Amino acid sequence: MSTAPVPAEEKANSTEELTEPDAIPAGSVREEYENLTDLVRKYRFAYYQEDEPLVSDAEFDELFRRLEEIEALHPELVANDSPTQEVGGEVSAAFAAVEHLQRMYSLEDVFSLEELEAWITKAEAGVSKLGDTAQLAWLTELKIDGLAVNLLYRDGKLVRAATRGDGTTGEDITHNVLTIKEIPTELTGTGFPSEVEIRGEVFIPSKAFAEFNEALIEAGKAPLANPRNAAAGSIRQKDPAETAKRPLRMFVHGIGAREGLETLSQSQTYAVLEEWGLPVSPYFEVLGGLPEILAFIKRYGEQRHNLMHEIDGIVVKVDDLATQRALGYTSRVPRWAVAYKYPPEEVHTRLLDIRVQVGRTGRVTPFGVLEPVKVAGSTVARATLHNQDVVKAKGVLIGDVVVLRKAGDVIPEIVGPVLALRKGREGELREFVMPTECPSCGTELAPSKEGDIDIRCPNSRSCPIQLTERVAHLAGRGAFDIEALGGEAAVALTDPAEPRPGPLVSESELFSLTAADLEHVRILREKRSKGVGTGVFELVPYFWTKATAKTPSKPTATTNKLFDELTKAKTQPLWRVLVALSIRHVGPRASRALATAFGTMDGIRNASEEDLAHVDGVGPTIAAALKEWFAEDWHVEIIERWAAAGVRMADERDESMPRTLEGLTIVVTGSLPNFSRDEAKEAILTRGGKAAGSVSKNTSYVVAGESAGTKLDKAEQLGIPVLDEDGFRELLANGPAPAAEATPIPTPTESEEAAV
Repeated sequence: MSTAPVPAEEKANSTEELTEPDAIPAGSVREEYENLTDLVRKYRFAYYQEDEPLVSDAEFDELFRRLEEIEALHPELVANDSPTQEVGGEVSAAFAAVEHLQRMYSLEDVFSLEELEAWITKAEAGVSKLGDTAQLAWLTELKIDGLAVNLLYRDGKLVRAATRGDGTTGEDITHNVLTIKEIPTELTGTGFPSEVEIRGEVFIPSKAFAEFNEALIEAGKAPLANPRNAAAGSIRQKDPAETAKRPLRMFVHGIGAREGLETLSQSQTYAVLEEWGLPVSPYFEVLGGLPEILAFIKRYGEQRHNLMHEIDGIVVKVDDLATQRALGYTSRVPRWAVAYKYPPEEVHTRLLDIRVQVGRTGRVTPFGVLEPVKVAGSTVARATLHNQDVVKAKGVLIGDVVVLRKAGDVIPEIVGPVLALRKGREGELREFVMPTECPSCGTELAPSKEGDIDIRCPNSRSCPIQLTERVAHLAGRGAFDIEALGGEAAVALTDPAEPRPGPLVSESELFSLTAADLEHVRILREKRSKGVGTGVFELVPYFWTKATAKTPSKPTATTNKLFDELTKAKTQPLWRVLVALSIRHVGPRASRALATAFGTMDGIRNASEEDLAHVDGVGPTIAAALKEWFAEDWHVEIIERWAAAGVRMADERDESMPRTLEGLTIVVTGSLPNFSRDEAKEAILTRGGKAAGSVSKNTSYVVAGESAGTKLDKAEQLGIPVLDEDGFRELLANGPAPAAEATPIPTPTESEEAAV
């Protein structure tokens, strides 16, 4: 987003090609252009001055690109104050206006890899025209989703900090920036100019943002919408003491005006900035061309939710500063840098309703029904709202336009309402009221214990939806892994509706099913006409074919597959059986620990609560949940009937397996060529080690494969030994002493890091 008229002298000196004016378009084109211009200005003001976006970044980008398209086709419409000729936002009257010594530019955005390739080709052609035939080096870094800030140092001392503003004039936020601990008030080292501007991005780390929002919700306050708006709002607090309460950080990424500093490249500049004590992002590399840049984009696209901060793209810059100067600037952006934007993960849509769903352990969770919208590559029509306290704290009303976030594979979440869009619509909105009875069985809802935030349906045994959810869960990949028993099949097998209810009234009967039990099972499917849905649904056979006058019904291939997979499921290890039981709080990690510690289902069932709690990775909460679960007769019946059907209830222990990892905590990160994640964990556990999910000072080794990410970074910071797959095999076979001699993954020396 951007906003400042282009100085006349810049426009006169621009080397952009001039186009002969065509006839001024009439009617719809001019009208669309004027409407777009007004909308872009309105949305920019809300984004920059009020920190309350009225549309998502993706929607704004789409409007802005359409504006550029019209101006490209009709250049005679372009005025000096067109939004496409401006940078940043206007200056707020709440802060003193200050002029930057050197203008701060925006970046050109591209939204596809094809557009990026075209931009790089154009930049390379521009360099060739300058007579330079050397291959360009590209400094490639993460695009932090934060607030652009300019720091001014005189004689090494910080004298002023300002927002980018319109690129020429910003807001004086010096007192607030002084609360960011890692920003030095005085530069260290030597060689800094008598006057220098340092450009960078203020942000809130992802983990700190989540913790800050949790604290707000616990206090009954509305959470902040996203880290970028939170950073912008924090840095614009009128009271610096309030800013100091926010977990702000900053990375610097460039230099504006300077006197007497000569560096040859952007990467060398970063090394100099670090020597002066300024925080430089660790996420950058100097690359040789498009294939390496595309690999960088792919790698961080996969890792973007494991990074220190939010990103919305990748910035690619010509590394050589002389080439940067030669390529120069357009009226708004440099010709030597571009921002590739990842597909949007945050959009705006309307909240049509709030309903509740009942989970496999009885927890009743509100969820939002949304106008379907595309986000992070998929269409979303519903999103979680966690519990009634979260709904209240977020302040969402049915009918609101809301901010929807979907980060990668994470469940879509409603962040909060767009408050500015409520004006004039108050009568259309209504509050959500939590139901008092289970929507599935009618049982009165209540907390499972005093003070519990979650409301539950206590009718675990007979509540139809809880049974359906448990059957779907036990068939999942983390439990029995029964592919033929998907969500539709789980609904059909447990449907209590007459005249032909599903054959399962308890999951205890699963392994006793016969083909005859499945003959009348029907699933709900949309009628289709030439591949297109009609909106009409009907119950159709699933496990058996439909009988006709000529042919009787018979089991389908799905039926045969189901029984084959049920037979295979009986041989699954004990920890998977534990996961399949849907015991509250007992997930894969605790199940593995319990199976390793006790070896049999009877051993776990008969253990005391104290013995269970002492198992590493279990603790008192899970131990209490286990004893509570085993105290129910109908739960014990599930185990007994599964065991009678041949389900494995004890692990076969290979006593010959050496306990080479006894007392060691090992973290596996990234992709290993010859181990899946589950296989690597199993190998660690069977040798007496602990397979941890995060790196800490208690970690003994980190095993790093391809795309290892931030866990590898943290291991190097803490000085924890890092092994590749060969080193891991040595560790498994012989324990820590020989493995210490195995070749670890090399880490760069300080001099090598400075050269990057």
